[in-house]
Amino acid sequence: MARRLTCPYCYETFTGREIAFRCNSRLTRTQKRCVRRRDQVLADRMGQRGEVGPVFTADGRASTAVCPDCDGETTFRICPVCHSTLPAQFGMVENRMIAMVGAKASGKTVYTTVLLHEMMNRVGSAFGASLVGADDATMQRFHADYHEHLFRDGQMFAGTRTAVTNDNRVDPLVFRFGLRRRSLLGERPQHTVLSFFDTAGEDFNSRENMELNTRYLANADGIVLLLDPLQMAGARPLARPGTALPGTEGVDTPYHVVSRVTNLLLAREDAGRRARFAGRRAAPRIDTPVAVVFTKLDAFWHLLDKGSPLRAHPPSGDRFDEEDSLSVHEEVRTLIKDWDGVPIDRLLENTYSRYRYFGISALGHSPTADARVARTGIQPYRVTDPLLWLLGEYGAVPRTGRR
Repeated sequence: MARRLTCPYCYETFTGREIAFRCNSRLTRTQKRCVRRRDQVLADRMGQRGEVGPVFTADGRASTAVCPDCDGETTFRICPVCHSTLPAQFGMVENRMIAMVGAKASGKTVYTTVLLHEMMNRVGSAFGASLVGADDATMQRFHADYHEHLFRDGQMFAGTRTAVTNDNRVDPLVFRFGLRRRSLLGERPQHTVLSFFDTAGEDFNSRENMELNTRYLANADGIVLLLDPLQMAGARPLARPGTALPGTEGVDTPYHVVSRVTNLLLAREDAGRRARFAGRRAAPRIDTPVAVVFTKLDAFWHLLDKGSPLRAHPPSGDRFDEEDSLSVHEEVRTLIKDWDGVPIDRLLENTYSRYRYFGISALGHSPTADARVARTGIQPYRVTDPLLWLLGEYGAVPRTGRR
């Protein structure tokens, strides 16, 4: 059976042979040129309404194809479902889809922005890695709508638009992660396409709204599940005095968010896989790796012992340190018990085969009352740990220590 690929823009699946092509509409050697027109599929699925070359089918496993109408050669390989132009070497390099989910006001957009900034800079320097936008839209959106808004202007973000009122569409940020890996034959380049989408918290407040995101969750290779401890009844009284507590009206509890995400993943488990386990007492656990990230940890630093791994930055170097990550995992598990989060821990333990706890602070301080970055600036703490763990699970970054 042919390996199925997942589009990093619409998250539909298809085989390499099914990849389509788009004519570049240039004048060919035979003096022919295809007319650019609006692609209704691209407009309906992705909201792109400009004029583009026509779509045609060919063996998508090849890197080029000849347009049957103008005889021109094109390198524009596109998704057969949404008609988005696929990243260079799509299907020839690893493609990893990262789902970023969490409740309303859990800090997803701030976290995503700081995470990508750190991956491009600090982690890029330490690991000898690169992270660049895989398309013009990603590069422009991340620079103008994310990075400049937070890092240059110091402004917090308004709430993410819900998919319910956004044409039932999620616009992902697609990046290409490059790293040189050492082997017996010397160094070799390794590339991974990473697709991030940031859905509104409201989309996870009810089972009905979450159904809109089922395809994205089901086809994700890894999930970053952001939970705000300040939304947990047991943690709120323990926060640093003066911490601005989020409202609770219209905000679902972290436990309910984890439960709904889990139910969707269980519902979309492969039917064949379920059949293989028919008749057994123990149902298979979800194998999608889930990084369970507790945000805004700076509100609880005053409660941590001096020797706590959550008081230290991760070890420096060009490898993900498993020993340090497991120490953080156990420390967060202890905190969860103090925050009345035992039901979350039991649900994860009984349902997932691969999950890991993380504690992070995207800003290092609470934002000001007028929704601006504090005067001390952005001081991220452990924000890259969850993604590096997921990349380590895929073998996309080297790691050290026990697992």
